[in-house]
Amino acid sequence: MALTSFDFQQARVKQVLFKSRLRSVLYGVREAEPELFSIRDNPLGQWIQTTLKPALQTSAEVRDLEHLVQQMLQTGKELATRYSRGQIEESRAGLDQINAFAAQIEALLNRLEAGVKPGA
Repeated sequence: MALTSFDFQQARVKQVLFKSRLRSVLYGVREAEPELFSIRDNPLGQWIQTTLKPALQTSAEVRDLEHLVQQMLQTGKELATRYSRGQIEESRAGLDQINAFAAQIEALLNRLEAGVKPGA
């Protein structure tokens, strides 16, 4: 299966969705659902498994991306735990860490997308 720019755009949307949902948790709008932090159940993690890996499974960048997503999800889970323990300001301050992971993920997605030949 050939990857397209649309595939990578879907990944970017899924990452924004995660950040939005996490922010909602840390601002008390919604409860932290375990699947939000599970790479198997998280939309971006699912995209890696169902779209990216079948096309580029041997790429070191795919493994790096998967690792970064796992780190971002774990950090998000820790922030949600802090919030639930009443450490509200500390949990919200941790969103900077999530944004740093997001920037690294975006850079990897850009490299992967640049390596995909249009129409291939």
